[in-house]
Order: sequence, then C-alpha cells, then structure tokens
Amino acid sequence: MLKYTVKKYCAEGSKVNQLLMASLMVLPVFTYGTAVGWMSPMGARLMSKEDTPAKEPVHSEVISWMASVAYLVGTPAVFLFGYIVDNYGRKKALMFTSLSMVVCWGLKLYSTETWALITARAIIGLGVSGAYVVTPLYIKEISEDSIRGVLGSLVVLSQNLGNLMVYLLGEYLSYNATLWICLAVPLIHLLLFTTMPETPSYLLKCGKVEEARDALAWLRCRDASEAAVDSELQLLVLELEQNKEGRFFTNIKTLISDRSTFRAFRITLIITLAREMCGCLTVLHYASLIFTSASDDGWVLTANQQAALLGVVQLIGSLTASSLVERTGRKKLLGITCFVSGIALCALGSWFYVYHLGIICATWVPVAALCLCIYCDAAGLQPVPFVIMTEMFSFQLRGTVTSIVISFACALVSVQLRVFQPIADAVGLYLIFWLFAGICLVSTVYIFMEVPETKMRSIDEIYAKLGGKKEIKDCEADVTRL
Repeated sequence: MLKYTVKKYCAEGSKVNQLLMASLMVLPVFTYGTAVGWMSPMGARLMSKEDTPAKEPVHSEVISWMASVAYLVGTPAVFLFGYIVDNYGRKKALMFTSLSMVVCWGLKLYSTETWALITARAIIGLGVSGAYVVTPLYIKEISEDSIRGVLGSLVVLSQNLGNLMVYLLGEYLSYNATLWICLAVPLIHLLLFTTMPETPSYLLKCGKVEEARDALAWLRCRDASEAAVDSELQLLVLELEQNKEGRFFTNIKTLISDRSTFRAFRITLIITLAREMCGCLTVLHYASLIFTSASDDGWVLTANQQAALLGVVQLIGSLTASSLVERTGRKKLLGITCFVSGIALCALGSWFYVYHLGIICATWVPVAALCLCIYCDAAGLQPVPFVIMTEMFSFQLRGTVTSIVISFACALVSVQLRVFQPIADAVGLYLIFWLFAGICLVSTVYIFMEVPETKMRSIDEIYAKLGGKKEIKDCEADVTRL
C-alpha cells in the first residue's frame, strides 16, 4: 500500500485529490460512452454498400444484435461485479472493467467478421456493468458531502464526452483509426489508476485501519495525524459497525422486510425505469439512422454531423447537471428534466407521424426536439438517479442495490435496442417516440409525489421522511427521551 504524501502536492484541506481521483475513476465510463457512440457512425458505415470496412455490408439484423447484446450480457454481469466489488475491492473491479474494454476494442481491430463484431459488443456488457456498479460506489466513498453531487455528475458527463468524441472521430477519421484511439483510453486508465488508493470504507472493512487513514488523509489533503482525519475515520468505523456488510440474500431480505428501505428500493427502480425508458440511449445508438430518415437535401449537415450536434448538446447538459445538482436539489432537477423530455418526445413523435402521412413539414423540428430531449437527459435524467441511489442506502446495502438496479437497467436497454429497428420498420418511428414520451410524463408525476429530496440529508433523515410523519415524531420522541 502506498503511503500518500499530501501537503507537498496540495493545500491542506483542499479537494484537489478527490477531483483528481474522480477524474481518473470515470475514464472507464468515458470508454463506455465511446462504445455507445461508436454504434451511430460505424453502424451506418458497416451497413453501407460503398464505405463498409467489412468484406460485405453488414445486415441490419446484425446491427440490432450488436446494439442489444452488450446489455444482454450486462444484465448478469452486474452481479459478477457486485461480487468483485464486495470481495476484492473497488479498485480491482474498476481496473478489470478497463481490461474488458481493451479486449473489446482489440477484437474489433482484429476482425470485422460478424462473430467478432457481436462478441466484441458482448464484452462491452462487462464494461457497462463495471462502470456503473463500481464508479458511483467509489465516488460516494471517497468524496466529502459538499462535493459528492458534483463528483457524482461526472459519471454521466464522462459518458457523454465519450459519445461526442466518437461521433467526431467517426465522421472525420477512418474505421481503424477510430478504434485505435478508443483502445488507447482504457490502456491509459490501467496505467495511471494503479497509483490511486482503495476507498477508506473498504480498507476499514478489511481491517486495514492505517492504510484507510493514509488513504483518507491523501483524499482530504491533510496529514494522517490530524484530528480532522481521525474524526472522519471514526465516523466511517461507526457506519461500518452499524451497517455490517451482509451477504447478498440477507441484504435482499432487508430490502423487502423493512418498510422504509423497501420504499427507497421501489423508488430507485421506478426512477431507473424512467431514466432508461426515456429513449435517449436508443437515440444515441441509432442517431445517424434516425437523422437519415428525417433529412432532406436542404440540410447543410450530414446525418453523422447532426448526431455529433447531439453529442455537443449532451455535453452541455452534463455540465449543467454538475452546476445545478447541488443548487436546485435532486428531486426538482429530476422532475423538471423528465417533464421537458416528455414534451420534446411528444413533438418528435408528432413530426414523424406527419412525415409518415407524406405531409411536408419543417425538417429542423426533429433536430430541435432531439437536442432538447438529449439535453434534459444529460442534465438530470441520467445523473440524478445515480446520486439519489447512493444517498438512500447504507454501506451494507449499497453494493446489492447497485447491482440489482444496473442489472434491471441493462435488461430494459437490451430489449429496447433489440426491438427498436424491427418496430421502426413495421409501424414507424412515431409510435416509439410517443411511447417514450408517455413514460416520461407519467414518471414526472411520480417523481414529484413520491421521490424524497436527498440533498445534504443523512440516511436516517431520508428514511424518516419515507416512513411518514408518524416515524418522524417517534424519532423526535426518542431524541427527547435521550
């Protein structure tokens, strides 16, 4: 274990080391973002009769399987990473995530045969599982309360940056050049992250108290002997004592049997459903094909360039999330972005319906609607549920809940991506976008009625709110008796 020096590199009490570690920590999520975005320009290129890098144009059925198989594999892989996280640590799990992405990009470079393309995309299932199981936990356990929301929003920001990068690369560089650059990112992460510490909470769980103290001191830019470090360490020890990590099925029993915990779990699943079924991930995978369907000769930008415009809007939305998540609160930001996304999808579905009837209408509408939808997704719908999830559960339950939620999300996305192309071919895009819009609008009502505000609140305060006024009064009575 490295002994971390502090004052030599940053001012005492600075947050610079937490920012540094979080920036390296989200590189696997960035790599996953490139894998999502890669499907838009390269899926269209693989299907092209003139520009395909394969021996012959790839069939649309193969493209559908390439899009969905990653999440099909990711559904069970989530529990593998939940096991790795709990038994081998957050750091090893995150580095294994990057290793899987190295294999994915390397296999695509090796061959453009159907078996290689689908296998490589299947391996991405390990990448998405690892990135979204490990990274939110890691950030929660290394960050101070005052910047946890901002660091948590970096998860989706990095994914969106990866999307944008590969949109641009796919438009202006060759197929192989794009793959080499995508391969370099997880390799860099594997090299640099070896110098980073394990989380103090996990080190304490393993009985490595001094290593936990050193890691915490480095993260807080303080000397290990300072009282502030010792005080925070004692709080972590107390949390571990109160919430001793149980086995998976024991934690499942706790989730179901405890009323407030079950309500928190149910809320987490429903906002995950809203996040995944808003359709934004499908749009990102099929952006070029969607814009090709909606474009005419009057457009200055190509379909891929319009998809890159989505990437820019997505990045702006992520930056907005970073600045607003601590100002507006989790609940309000999630509810507003979900509602506006639903309105944008209604407009998008209506445009495609009119277009389907053969009526000439403004071709800027689908671009504007998609940009608004993607902005809202990046600004609230994607990052906020992860922040809420990590703040509503104790150390004991955090790994189990994250595994279940990410597995649930992967299952939703795998079905969504598999049926998108066949449904679009059979009935048109308008019906799909109206379905997404309906889910968003119904979810908005649920968010404002049921989801608690978790900003700057302890788990006890959140559960008191979930338990209702009676439990709050009981808690106050207990405090009075004490």
